[in-house]
Amino acid sequence: MKNIFRFKQFEVDQSGCAMRINTDGVLLGTMVKHPDPQRILDIGTGTGVIALMLAQRFPKAQVHAVEIDEQASITADKNFQNSVFSSQLSVHHIAIEQYHHSTQFDLIVSNPPFFVNDLKNPEKKKEMARHASDTFFNDLIEKVAALLSPAGCFWVVLPVKQAQDLVEKAKMKGLFLTHLVKLHSDATKPEFRRIVCLAREKSDLVEEDFMIYESEKKYTKAYELLLKDFFLAY
Repeated sequence: MKNIFRFKQFEVDQSGCAMRINTDGVLLGTMVKHPDPQRILDIGTGTGVIALMLAQRFPKAQVHAVEIDEQASITADKNFQNSVFSSQLSVHHIAIEQYHHSTQFDLIVSNPPFFVNDLKNPEKKKEMARHASDTFFNDLIEKVAALLSPAGCFWVVLPVKQAQDLVEKAKMKGLFLTHLVKLHSDATKPEFRRIVCLAREKSDLVEEDFMIYESEKKYTKAYELLLKDFFLAY
C-alpha cells in the first residue's frame, strides 16, 4: 500500500498521479488564511490533498477542484468520495483556461507546474504536472482574476523567481500581494519557495520566513504545530 498516504482524518491514494504529496502542497494547505470561505477552488488538484485539507479546515465551504490530467482527476475523485468530507468536494477534469463557474470563489489555491522553458521531463505525465507553457502564468492569473470574488484571495506556492514574476503579472490584473511566506529548508539555507497571497484590495504586506528543519531530519516546532491536525506523527 505504498501509494496510500494516511492523514488523521482522511487517506490519499496517489496511484496514477505524476505529482505525489509533497512539502510545498501540505504547507500551502495549512498556511492558507481566510476568515470564512464559502466557495473554494483548487487549481491543479493532483491527488486532491490540498482540497481535502481545506475541506477539513473549513467545514462550511464547498471545495471545487480542477485537474487537467484525466487519471489524476479520477484518483482525486476517489479520494474525495472515500473521505468524510465527500459532501463538500467535487473535481472537474478540465484545463483551468476552459473552466467556468456560475459564481465566484472566496478562496482560490494552487500548487501549479512551475518549470517554464526548462528541460522537459521525458515522462509525459510528469512533464504535464511539473512544466508550464510560456503563457501558463498569464492564463492562470487572468482566470483567477475572473473567478475571484471581490473580497476573495488567491494563495499559491512557487519557486522564488516564478513567484516574483506572478506577483508582477497580478498587478496588471488588479491583484496585489498581501501575504508572503519565504520557505527555507533550515536557518542556514536561502529561501527555495514562496507562498504568496494575492487579493483585489491593497493592504500592508504581512511577511515571514518559515524554516522546515531545525537540524538534519528534525522538523522545527513551527512545522510540527502547523501539521499537527493532519499528520499522524504529531
